[in-house]
Amino acid sequence: MFINLIKQLNKLSYSRWYWGLGMIIGLSFMGAALYYQHVLGTRPCLLCIQVRLWVSLLVLVSLAGFLLRNNRLLNSIMHLSVVLTAIALVERSYQLLGTERGFVFGDCGFELGLPAWFAIDEWLPSVYYVETSCGYTPEIIFGITMAEVLMVFSVGLLLVSVVVFLASFCRKDCSNGGATF
Repeated sequence: MFINLIKQLNKLSYSRWYWGLGMIIGLSFMGAALYYQHVLGTRPCLLCIQVRLWVSLLVLVSLAGFLLRNNRLLNSIMHLSVVLTAIALVERSYQLLGTERGFVFGDCGFELGLPAWFAIDEWLPSVYYVETSCGYTPEIIFGITMAEVLMVFSVGLLLVSVVVFLASFCRKDCSNGGATF
């Protein structure tokens, strides 16, 4: 049974559906953030914009994974990239939740701290421009805030991406009960 699970996860790691779902989830999160910003008038803070940057990277990596999924090495590199992106999302989400709840204290200014050659806040200010200081995130539903949703999503993404990344190393011959990594 465990071997069948590994085989299915290995198959999933090369699936266009897996990579497509990464793009859809990332774009949905970006769409929700932009809806809250431009329709509901919730101004984004530094941590919110940093989360947007990591979610944007998730979309780009998922697109690359979709295009490169048939090459074993490049597919594994894309899976590792998703794991690293998920780690960064967990860290930024924790900072955001901690700032909102008051168990993390830090400097949350208005500068993204990006190099001059990557002035994305100037190129796309309607998406990546910091407009307010950190402190709270809007309520999504039933008292659940955006920071809480991001934390759950980030941890879930990290767990799934690590499992699928590890399963991607199972060779195609992991049939007949002998998984080889």
